[in-house]
Amino acid sequence: MRPGEVEVARRAAELVRDAVLGDLARRVVAECGADVGLVGVPEPLPGLRKGDDGMVLRHWAGTRADLLHDVAVPAGLGLGGRALAERAPTWVPDYRAATTISHHYDAAVAAEDLYAMLTVPLMDGGTVHGVVYASVRAVVPFGDVRISAVGALARAAARALAGAAAWSRAAARPDQGRPEPGRPTAPVRPLTPREHEVLRWAATGRTNPEIAARLGLTCNTVTGYLKSAMHKLGVRNRTELALAARESGLVD
Repeated sequence: MRPGEVEVARRAAELVRDAVLGDLARRVVAECGADVGLVGVPEPLPGLRKGDDGMVLRHWAGTRADLLHDVAVPAGLGLGGRALAERAPTWVPDYRAATTISHHYDAAVAAEDLYAMLTVPLMDGGTVHGVVYASVRAVVPFGDVRISAVGALARAAARALAGAAAWSRAAARPDQGRPEPGRPTAPVRPLTPREHEVLRWAATGRTNPEIAARLGLTCNTVTGYLKSAMHKLGVRNRTELALAARESGLVD
């Protein structure tokens, strides 16, 4: 492919990414009962060491002010930074009172009058294409229905972004990235956000009662999520589940 065509492919992939992520922010508000939808895009941030993750909030819907627009978020800071660092969904019923996150962005959150917040990374294997935020202007718990709805949108967006990125790479290197003949890949069925969260704690050695207490679930519910995750990953016990989760990049 000629250099001009490679640049066209690269720019087309960027346009697809922007369209997908802008639509994701809008759909979180329109379809998931959120007042504000935000999407952070991974970008190099000034002052971070090479290899450290960071993102910038580039897409939004439902905001009243601009304090959350184009905000830089290093991995680990705030709720979205925690989702980026842990590669797992995170949520709090009251952002301002939460003790499990840093509070670097309280002024911007208060300006939008936001309280409940859910963040979900856009994962494709071990690659994070961004983080979507669903925020509500009230103190409310995030139930399974809303978490699942945002998670489904995040998975669909991640698939679209992965496809655009793969197409751009293939355009630049047409002989690269093709599957080896006779070795088809079998995709793993995606876990729901709740299954992912339960699996993440199980992989650290937590017992079902400990996980239930931490997440506000019953032991039977935790058992159900773990059984579902085992079935999707094709494993028979917790040890195999933890190994499969780490090997597939679902947990660190």
